[in-house]
Amino acid sequence: MIKEKGQSGFGQDQDDVVIAPFSSVQNRISGNDYLQQIFVSAQSEKQITSAVNEIKYCLRLSHKLFDNEEDDFSINTQSEIMETAKSISGSITLLLAGIAAISLIVGGIGIMNIMLVSVSERTKEIGIRLAIGATTFDVMLQFLIESLTLSITAGIIGVIFGLILSSLISSFANIITIVSSSSIIIAFFVCTLIGIFFGWYPARKAARLNPIEALRYE
Repeated sequence: MIKEKGQSGFGQDQDDVVIAPFSSVQNRISGNDYLQQIFVSAQSEKQITSAVNEIKYCLRLSHKLFDNEEDDFSINTQSEIMETAKSISGSITLLLAGIAAISLIVGGIGIMNIMLVSVSERTKEIGIRLAIGATTFDVMLQFLIESLTLSITAGIIGVIFGLILSSLISSFANIITIVSSSSIIIAFFVCTLIGIFFGWYPARKAARLNPIEALRYE
């Protein structure tokens, strides 16, 4: 009786396997007269290197390779596989980060355009505020708050959409997804920065309007 192992690190079910004599598999299924893979387990992690060297020696001897000939086989250890997986994961992370950065820039430009249109449509209102005693800081703060509100509202919608999508993936794709509270906090922090950065120019433009020219604006 073989003990249950569950899923591997790559999401494969290690219990959903059929074990049969290799000779039967060769004769009835694959039709090969050679072994394609051999799985070997070392007694401890410290002995992996020596085990690899011994296996390499045995295979070269079995394949009748001379000292000047290259190996006609490959030996992969678990650590090498993990390093490859980390490398692939790192590349995917960089790709997703690039896509996210482009999305943030496009969203920030959208916020800036909305605020510029708002400044243009409310020029007379800004002129009245400046004329009755509002300072340039007051006007600038008002538009920065509006820009932040737009950015944070978009962030809330994005977080809700992400949570729903994560739940759907867990339900239908049978993949465990985890949304950490730190990622949500970082998302709102980035939204705040985007709102301030892209809302600063429209707010500055509104605050620097000449009250007299703003009141005459049609």
